[in-house]
Amino acid sequence: MSFKKLIEPLQEAIKHKGFTGMLPLQQLILSKIKGGANLFVIAPQGSGKTTSLIMSVINKLNGEAFEDAPRALIFVKDKQAALNLEAEFKEYTKGTDLRIYCAYEEHNIELQREELYLGTDIVIATPKRLNRIFYLNGVNLNKLQLCIVEDAEFLFRNNHFAEVTRTPESISKCQYLIFSIKFDDRFERWQDSFMYNSQIIKYPDLSS
Repeated sequence: MSFKKLIEPLQEAIKHKGFTGMLPLQQLILSKIKGGANLFVIAPQGSGKTTSLIMSVINKLNGEAFEDAPRALIFVKDKQAALNLEAEFKEYTKGTDLRIYCAYEEHNIELQREELYLGTDIVIATPKRLNRIFYLNGVNLNKLQLCIVEDAEFLFRNNHFAEVTRTPESISKCQYLIFSIKFDDRFERWQDSFMYNSQIIKYPDLSS
C-alpha cells in the first residue's frame, strides 16, 4: 500500500508534512487496517504508531462528517494525552470537515454530554470518563466503526483495563486496534471475547 491509496485530503496533508514514503510500520499495517482487520500493533516509541492511527481513522471515515454519533473512539491515558492526540489529528484533518471531541475527567460532565450531543465523528477519551458519559446516556456508540487504544500499556493501572473491556458490550460490530510497546498476556482475554481473528503485528519482528 502507498499513500496514493489514501483519500486525497489526507494525501495533501501528508505531503505538506514532508513525508515522501511510508515508514516500515505503516507499510506493515495500513493496508490491514483498511481491510478491516482487528490488530494488536506492538512497536517501540518513534516507530510511527500514532501517525498510523491518525491516517487510518481519517481514511476510514473518508474525511467527512456524518450525522451526530461518533464513528471512531480512541482511548488514551489522561487529559494531556487526549489533547496531544487531538492536536496531531488536526495537522492531518485540514481539507476535511471531521469533528474531534476530547472527553476527560478535568471537565464538567454535563457540559461534555451537551457538547457530544451536538455531534462528533471522533471521540478521544479516558476510559473512566467515557464510561460515565455512556451510562448517563450522553454518547451513542451504535455507529462506531473503530475502537482504538493508544499506548495501551496504561491500561494495567487504575482499573483502566476493566473500564475499556466494558465498552465492547455496548457495540454491535466494530474494528478494534490496540497500539502498545509490548503484548500483555491479559490481551488474550480480548482475543477470546470480542477481538476475534485478531492479528498480532510486531515491529521489528525479532523472532526470525
